[in-house]
Amino acid sequence: MEREKKQSTFARLMEFAAPCRGKMTASVLLAVLGVACSMVPYFAVANMVVKLLSGEKRILYYPLRCAIAVGGFLLQVVFSSISTTVSHTATYSVLFQTFRKIYGFAGSKRGTLSKSIIFSFINSVFEMLQIIAIATVLNAIISGMNAKVKWTSFFIMLLSIAGKIVTGYIQDLSKTDAGYFMCAEKRVHIGDRLKYMPMGYFNSHSLGALTAAVTTTMADIESNAPAVFNKVLHGYLFTLVMLLGISVFDWRIGLILLAGILIFTGYNSLFQKKSRVDSPKRQAAQAKLVEETLEYIQGMSVVKSFNLDNTGDKKIDRAVEDSSNSNLTLEKSFVKYLAPQQFALRFVSVIVIFVSILLYLSGSMLLSNCLLMMISAFLIYSQLESAGSTAALQRLVDSSIDSINEIDSTPVMDWNGEDIMPTHFDIEMKDVGFSYDKRKMLEHVNLKIPEKTTTAVVGPSGSGKSTLCSLISRFWDVDEGCVTIGGRDVREYTLDSLLKNISVVFQKVYLFDDTIANNIKFGKPDATMDEIIAAAKKACCHDFIIALPQGYNTVVGEGDAALSGGERQRISIARAILKDASIIILDEASSNVDPENESLLQSAIEALTRNKTIIMIAHRLKTVRNADQILVVDGGGIVQRGTHEELMQQHGLYADFIGVRKKAVGWKLA
Repeated sequence: MEREKKQSTFARLMEFAAPCRGKMTASVLLAVLGVACSMVPYFAVANMVVKLLSGEKRILYYPLRCAIAVGGFLLQVVFSSISTTVSHTATYSVLFQTFRKIYGFAGSKRGTLSKSIIFSFINSVFEMLQIIAIATVLNAIISGMNAKVKWTSFFIMLLSIAGKIVTGYIQDLSKTDAGYFMCAEKRVHIGDRLKYMPMGYFNSHSLGALTAAVTTTMADIESNAPAVFNKVLHGYLFTLVMLLGISVFDWRIGLILLAGILIFTGYNSLFQKKSRVDSPKRQAAQAKLVEETLEYIQGMSVVKSFNLDNTGDKKIDRAVEDSSNSNLTLEKSFVKYLAPQQFALRFVSVIVIFVSILLYLSGSMLLSNCLLMMISAFLIYSQLESAGSTAALQRLVDSSIDSINEIDSTPVMDWNGEDIMPTHFDIEMKDVGFSYDKRKMLEHVNLKIPEKTTTAVVGPSGSGKSTLCSLISRFWDVDEGCVTIGGRDVREYTLDSLLKNISVVFQKVYLFDDTIANNIKFGKPDATMDEIIAAAKKACCHDFIIALPQGYNTVVGEGDAALSGGERQRISIARAILKDASIIILDEASSNVDPENESLLQSAIEALTRNKTIIMIAHRLKTVRNADQILVVDGGGIVQRGTHEELMQQHGLYADFIGVRKKAVGWKLA
């Protein structure tokens, strides 16, 4: 078999961009023309330097060369701007406010960012030494070169280069360290914070929006924030250091160069105001794209079952197109301001050259200083131009940080909580009211559940059974009244101290994409392997686990092990057994289990609930008839309460269900 030839990166890029290869090629050609035009000003200035050294003093000789330099700069800006627009079309951005946000976002890495700023300043000072070396050489050329001058200029230049390399390395290392680690810390912080947010937050914020926040949005910050912080700040620091150095030689040229900095800053401010509108739209489009992609993948079985492939594709296509358009809008607004901004800097550079020549010809500037100003005109704005190219990223970073800070600013549920260990586990609800948005779910609910008793909650679908249990475990906070455990309002606890006393076994089991052992150990992170196996045996799942290819090290979650619903449910019960909480909430834990697994699951539940305070939602009569207390919930309130025998003697909802099964349509005995 013939060995495949390795493609170059450029070849792979062109193959990937096949539908827009023409635009990519045009972009490259325009970029080449831009580079060619950028050489014209240098030739024009070189010609003027030669004429000055040869004694040419005709004033009319120099304006034409300056005009040629301006023309070269103008053409370079035009070709480069068009190239940027074409390439981004083919593939698809208030200065100090952004800096403050990045600095605040950095958290414990603020010191690293500060270190980057300090070394950026030192790096600029070392770059300034090049001007001193050039000035030394120019003076020597005009007044006479000697060995001392040669060695002096050589060592100054050597010091400048060595200093730039060392400080540049430390600066880049600090920037990279801050960028990656501050985002890593923020991701962990967000993950911890989400645990303490009310469930209403997750209802009003889609999975796609949250996923986009910690992936694409955080990636934007991770890759762009250090670049913005470093390039823009270094651009200004370098330019200001150079400005001070040049002003020492001639303050008049310094004022002209200062005007260029002010013009640049003005254009940058205008662009930031424009992108303040476009950047959030770009972030929203990115979040929507992630949301639609997740929805399409998660609903693939439904898409295939109902032949909805085209409908799903259209939604994703629309999201991709919206994302593309928002990116293009941002890029186009960027190019519109970048082109005149860069041209303004280069035009000021040409003015510096022309004014320097006029000052020399008028006798108010030395020839060596004139030549130095002409050379410096090409150096002083080099870093500021690089800073201008990241202007579009400033608002993007600003908008991204706002998106993350929105999560961070959402109030958590235990601001004033205490680390409480209750002396008993009686549960009580006192005149509790609760609504989902504006829909009233529970109203004037009162109940008492003594510790180490079993309470069954039954009622029609949508009557508020699961909501009642969610309020006990404080997944939500009540609107009215209070819920107490051990005589203390659950809002007085920290969530950690409250939830370590409660285990919930849900109807829909969620296993993490990890080993079976780690999924069970989730209930007790420091558990030993012997404790994990003991919990698995009590939950009647040890036998099927050891029959798996990797045993307890088999990875489950996103389809890595073919576990039945009953097997997954028993693993979740093993997790609850290992946690060994005093309060157990069973939310229809056996409703979807096949008959083969039912007896094993009942054995697992019995092992879990022994000597515990039990609250169960179930639809099978034999599950609830032995409960110490049965609560019948309907219309957001408790309409009946008592034992099975007591409720059967009453003429009410419970007896109707037991007596006439047909009346059970639309509701469950839970």
